Amino acid sequence: APRRALHSGDTGMWECPDFYPVVTSHGVGGGGGVKVKHVLKVSLDLKRYEYYTFGEYDHAADAYVPDAALADGDDGLRYDYGNFYASKTFLDTARHRRVLWGWTNESDSAADDVRKGWVGVQAIPRKVWLAPDGKQLMQWPVAEIESLRGNHVNVTDKLVRGGGGGNYFEVSGLATPAQVDVEATFQVMDLDKAEPFDPAWRGADAQAVCAARGADARGGVGPFGLWVLASDELKERTAVFFSVFKRDDADVARVGGGKKHVVLMCNDPSRSSYAEQLYKPTYAGFVDVDIAPTGKISLRTLIDHSVVESFGGHGKTAILARVYPTKAVGDKARLFVFNNGESDVKVTNLNAYDMGSAKITTDA
Repeated sequence: APRRALHSGDTGMWECPDFYPVVTSHGVGGGGGVKVKHVLKVSLDLKRYEYYTFGEYDHAADAYVPDAALADGDDGLRYDYGNFYASKTFLDTARHRRVLWGWTNESDSAADDVRKGWVGVQAIPRKVWLAPDGKQLMQWPVAEIESLRGNHVNVTDKLVRGGGGGNYFEVSGLATPAQVDVEATFQVMDLDKAEPFDPAWRGADAQAVCAARGADARGGVGPFGLWVLASDELKERTAVFFSVFKRDDADVARVGGGKKHVVLMCNDPSRSSYAEQLYKPTYAGFVDVDIAPTGKISLRTLIDHSVVESFGGHGKTAILARVYPTKAVGDKARLFVFNNGESDVKVTNLNAYDMGSAKITTDA
């Protein structure tokens, strides 16, 4: 007779299920007196996204029970809020870490796939761990990625004025702007200018909110962030950005935790290419941070020609998108910081690195 299921859900076909332990620090689970949670991840064929829960695993009974506070289905937590699928993790015992490796499909036409002779690439490997507050997983590119960094450009304490008219500046000095690693910290100078979080959005997912309020919207706080893979005249550009909204008192009480603002992170590829027959959805996720004390939010974006892989809030929210510019390619691509909000935004620190190519070897 078949054994009782470890866990089940009415969510259609599961692909690439994964089950593993995590601890609250940057490491992996395994005992030794540390508090361990277990993660169950599934790639849902019906949605083409990856969802996860974490909870308690009873080894003796071989039973898994997700934490009660978590949604257990296709409205729950996700690894990545973009084009990221079919992932698996492995335990790196030498470096005491759990490594996540996922796949990203193409978003161009079938004819382009035939012309190339291949389809789909692996995303950058990510370290994964449970956030200190125990509410979600955190992700960050593995440290080895930094060995590919070359020429370095720094921007410090540069103010990007607000006013809603759309202000921006170029991050110049990069030799290979289509293959870059960018780490930036932004500081909102006037959070009082944040617009109210529309009650109608409470039941919507972040992607729907961002689709309604894209990169070209004129907001109170944001949109602000990066234009990547941008052409000289800015007619091709992909926006990776934040918008900040304020909650009313009832919503603060409902959500709990005292956070008075909602931070939305988006990838808007609507202007990414002149090419036709491309799939260009807006991707978005909420970032569970309290921006009020400092006004600061971090963003790391890795750009690799058609891949734009971003991490907000030090790894709390990840979004991967595929874009196919026709002019902003190779050394013709450019990188900008922009602000379309009423509030001024300061780039307190930005480091951009030209990236070399990874060497793939079969050596042990």
